[in-house]
Amino acid sequence: MLKMALKPRIAESPQVRLIELKSNPFFIVASVEVGNTTTKCILTATNMDNGMTHIINKVVRMTRDICPPKPGEAPFGKTLTGVELTRKAVAELVCDTLTESLEKANLDIKTDLNFVVRSTGVVAGFDSPDEVGEFIKALADGCLIAGVPPKNMTPPMSISNISKKFRKYSKLEEVVFDGAVAGVMPPIGSTGVEIVANEMEGELATAGIKEAAKLTDVDFRNPCISIDFGTTLDGRVTSPDQPYAKTIGSFWGYAGAIPDAIIRGSKKVDPKVGTALEVFQNQKPPSFLTLEIKANTIEEFAKQINELIIIEKVPTGRTHYGSVPVRPDAAEKISVTLIGCDVGENGTDLDKLSDIGREICETQGFQVAYAIIDEVMAGVVCRLIKVADEENFIFEDTTIGITGRAGITGNKPKLILKYLKEINLAPEVDEKVVFVDDGLARGAAVMARCMNSLGSSQNPLGGRHGGKCILTQRMKLQAK
Repeated sequence: MLKMALKPRIAESPQVRLIELKSNPFFIVASVEVGNTTTKCILTATNMDNGMTHIINKVVRMTRDICPPKPGEAPFGKTLTGVELTRKAVAELVCDTLTESLEKANLDIKTDLNFVVRSTGVVAGFDSPDEVGEFIKALADGCLIAGVPPKNMTPPMSISNISKKFRKYSKLEEVVFDGAVAGVMPPIGSTGVEIVANEMEGELATAGIKEAAKLTDVDFRNPCISIDFGTTLDGRVTSPDQPYAKTIGSFWGYAGAIPDAIIRGSKKVDPKVGTALEVFQNQKPPSFLTLEIKANTIEEFAKQINELIIIEKVPTGRTHYGSVPVRPDAAEKISVTLIGCDVGENGTDLDKLSDIGREICETQGFQVAYAIIDEVMAGVVCRLIKVADEENFIFEDTTIGITGRAGITGNKPKLILKYLKEINLAPEVDEKVVFVDDGLARGAAVMARCMNSLGSSQNPLGGRHGGKCILTQRMKLQAK
């Protein structure tokens, strides 16, 4: 039952006007992401005088509406729901989404847009992490077709390659981009092998939560735990090391796919590609009265669902977990613990979730279904944190960040705080947890700044909780 005094820290960006974008030193970045459920272009603008990032606008399309393969076209992958993808179709979708976003903002793609970061959460239908490379090429194709100059998608070679407007803010002559984003090194070994197919999403989400936390009173620097609950799960656990934290844990598997499977049991969405987002995005969270009256029913159904959800340190020998390609052997060599969320084995029990969802929707209604989903997903967060704790990944000053539709909507933030408090994670747990919308897009803005060495020493993202800017330490490290 939802009786509590804990208040979730939710990061919300203030609006920025077009006249401000044109007149002040705003670094404008487009985050283009093709996900399993949605394809987004989110425009962000970072004021280089204070390091604060604002969201300009957001264009969202359903990925399932992508053009199907034409005769002679071979798909290189598919979404979690089986929608086949070709390089040309992905490029067209990206081009249209990016163009619409810039037009809505009254910005010119060649003169106003400073950088584009591309990413994809569509990895569950792939055979190996290597196949993500083909997808990234398709994303680049779409940006080029839309008119993005190639220099706005790659790190600059020298300060002369950076716009004159931003040169005084760049530290490129002091430090170079060495792969660390927001003070965290990616978990890639000496062979360059990615241990998880959606590693970039975990990297961006972590950076985005770090940036958004600046809008709250939570210092979300290292060490930290970031969890992104899009359709698939991603995120990281970072160490307290300086100047760069190490990635010591990585999350992946199912996230929003769980409520999607539950709601597909109803008659309100497509039984194959329908999503919980379609049902609940315009609905208010369950009322206190509903939660009070239906408390036992909510608890019983949540228990049934949780019994089907597996959360664990991923066993060695697996090539996929939660349908996502993984390399546990490579992870072990670089001392990274992989924590996964599965339903059966690679989704074999998702249909059972739909059966339970059908019963819930038919006998209890959608408000109770909403409440049950909130309860289940809050429990998933708590179980992931428990595994991290068992691996001794929770340090005294560790903070936790949650982003993604299946982790921040409805009553989930309140329930997450309630359950984390029950496991005695910290005396004032609400002061150590932050909830962020569009973490991945915010992370794209951070990555773009890192690539251009556009730092804000007075408002740093890197370094340790409560510490100073790590610029000097980085300079010493690179001098070696």
